[in-house]
Amino acid sequence: MDPFTLTGIVAIVALLGLLLFGVHLAVAFLLVGFMGTLTLLNSTAAISLIGETMYSAIATPTYTVLPLFVLMGAFAAASGFAEQAYRSIHQAAARVPGSLAIATSFGSAAFATICGSSLATASVFGRIAYPEMRRYGYDRAFALGSIACSGTFASMIPPSGMFILFAIFTETSVGRLFMAGIVPGVLTATVYALSMWLRAKRNPRLAPISDEERAVAPRDRVKALGGLWQIAILGTVVIGGMYAGFFTATEAGAIGAMGTLLFGLANGPLRRFQAFRGALRESAQITATLFFIIIGALFFSRFLGLTRIPYNLTLFLESWDVHRAVILTLILATWFVLGMLLVQTAVFALTLPILFPIVVGLGYDPIWFCVIAMKMNEIAGVSPPVGLNAFSLAGSAGKDVRVDHVYRGVFPFILCDLAVLALLIAVPSIVTFLPDLMFD
Repeated sequence: MDPFTLTGIVAIVALLGLLLFGVHLAVAFLLVGFMGTLTLLNSTAAISLIGETMYSAIATPTYTVLPLFVLMGAFAAASGFAEQAYRSIHQAAARVPGSLAIATSFGSAAFATICGSSLATASVFGRIAYPEMRRYGYDRAFALGSIACSGTFASMIPPSGMFILFAIFTETSVGRLFMAGIVPGVLTATVYALSMWLRAKRNPRLAPISDEERAVAPRDRVKALGGLWQIAILGTVVIGGMYAGFFTATEAGAIGAMGTLLFGLANGPLRRFQAFRGALRESAQITATLFFIIIGALFFSRFLGLTRIPYNLTLFLESWDVHRAVILTLILATWFVLGMLLVQTAVFALTLPILFPIVVGLGYDPIWFCVIAMKMNEIAGVSPPVGLNAFSLAGSAGKDVRVDHVYRGVFPFILCDLAVLALLIAVPSIVTFLPDLMFD
């Protein structure tokens, strides 16, 4: 084995070790990448490479999409849009078995159209939906599982912060990824809702129907949906504007952030200086952390390029005499295992620069592949032992909730995710027809 390849293998093992010991993702990428470059070249080259990476990671216009949509999500979380979505859909679904869980599923999907963070969605709905479900006598595992898994919709439904990171790591179009995530996201929310309804119908003790729900009249259901008008306007303007070609993803982020701010001021929450300052501070912290991770990941991927590991791996897989579906299955299995051990951002920052060219070289559609990867991200977000959505929900739902309580409720929803994943693999046009329609 040549010294370059050996250095790359040692670096990957060292990186995984640092991540398992809890070292910050960006620090681990930068430290291992710098020491590896120093070993292969010299200190001058290592410093020059990290400096050039830092400049290119900030100076590229594409990256301005990220802070704008992060700001939009922070304003949305502070403005009470999640409460609006949840209460409106619950009123509309009253008397339906599992109505509160169904409201959580579709409410999370609606909130995801203006908030690109799955962790924020799970945390917000943990504070809103979980107390209501328990007050109505819902089973704890059923309630927590529905909230944790529904929170992952913000990873798929635009404006998804993870899709922006995918666009950066794979150099694909943010707009195409946003369009590609709409149908799979809505499809997953619908499959979740059907699962909740069937489970609650078969076992009413999971989700009792209260007298308060039975008293809701049909006209009240229709009237309740009117509470979604602000979310509908924002989602239509941002996503519809990109689809119609009126503005780019960056312009959509700016319009969405401004619209969310104006609605937040009109509704009242953002008039309080503390709430407004908190939203700005949160968006600044998230943006700074994400840029730090992006710089580290890009630097580490450039170091790996020096070792020629990605190139050699590509040659090996392309010459491997097996069906391309076998290679895709191995990649998905690798992501599933890594996602159970590491933070999803680390998994994709480490693997996408290596695996993405291989998959595209095998003839798979790059946009479709990114959506499949995002589906794996959703599953990993609630899978033990490192499911971040589960931890976020356990921290926000109350002192009586532990993360193992959340894990007990997620398994039926993971089965739903796997069913949707199989459908997306079997029928790729579910993913690709909207972006193809938009750009053709």
